[in-house]
Amino acid sequence: MYRALSLVKELKRNGKDCVIYCNNHSKSLSIIEDVGIQYDIVEDLQATDGWQKKLIVRDNISIWIDDRLDTLLNHSVTVKKTDTALATFDNHGSGAEMCDLNIAALYFGGIENLLGKLKFSGVEYLILNQDILKYSRLRHKLERILVTMGGSDTYGVTIDVIRHLKKIGRKATILIGPAFEHHKELRKELNDDFELKIAVPSLIEEFLNYDLAITGGGITPFEANASGLPCLVVANEDFEIPVGKELEKLGGSRFLGHHSKLPFEGFEIPNNLKEMSIAGQDNIKLDGLTKVTHALMKLEKENRICL
Repeated sequence: MYRALSLVKELKRNGKDCVIYCNNHSKSLSIIEDVGIQYDIVEDLQATDGWQKKLIVRDNISIWIDDRLDTLLNHSVTVKKTDTALATFDNHGSGAEMCDLNIAALYFGGIENLLGKLKFSGVEYLILNQDILKYSRLRHKLERILVTMGGSDTYGVTIDVIRHLKKIGRKATILIGPAFEHHKELRKELNDDFELKIAVPSLIEEFLNYDLAITGGGITPFEANASGLPCLVVANEDFEIPVGKELEKLGGSRFLGHHSKLPFEGFEIPNNLKEMSIAGQDNIKLDGLTKVTHALMKLEKENRICL
């Protein structure tokens, strides 16, 4: 969702109207409302009743952007029958076959394996929050640790991380997102060594206060590294394993492995924070948003885009 918000902001800056189609999740909707972006609720994104065509006609959509990971072929067929351009992000589903543009910034298996007409891959196409420019700094030594495992933390990895930090005698700030559901287990583990924060207004601004972050394998560690914040990365899902390995190659993070392997033998606090901080800032750039926007605008025929 945050990637969509960043993209909408840039598209609107380029004079394009946008609308977000999303499921009915109240906390997420409140965030969209707070930034003043038009949205519409789709109760069942997998429905096959032609809901896409109705919205395309009603809202005069010229480009449809899927940011749903694994879309199905029948969905893409429905969109393309309306002569609407179709773009997608990190899509490994059958629906990617018919897309006009496939941007897979978090895919590292070779562009020839991606589906779609026009394909881009690699971290240079990451859509990152441009506020990173305002909240970047070089880290030299460890004073404060942040734990943030994503908006939902499906498997409750935050609790496992807290338990391990207790074992090695480390304090931390625990940040949970709007869809976190493991409150009961979390309360059992929290003590005076752990400060809890819930859905902060700006994750990028929050990064500024810390010297090391423990994160999942999504967009968060890329944004953290780009701001100079080193990370220890845990893969919440299988597809995050190659992401974690790539982050380690880039130098700003250390990959700990899949969450099912917790506690990790290699779960140690790095002593080369300065080198990691420099590597993150040097190797993860912020021009991906501009590159993606230009690619999308080449597809546009009229003046309205949906995500």
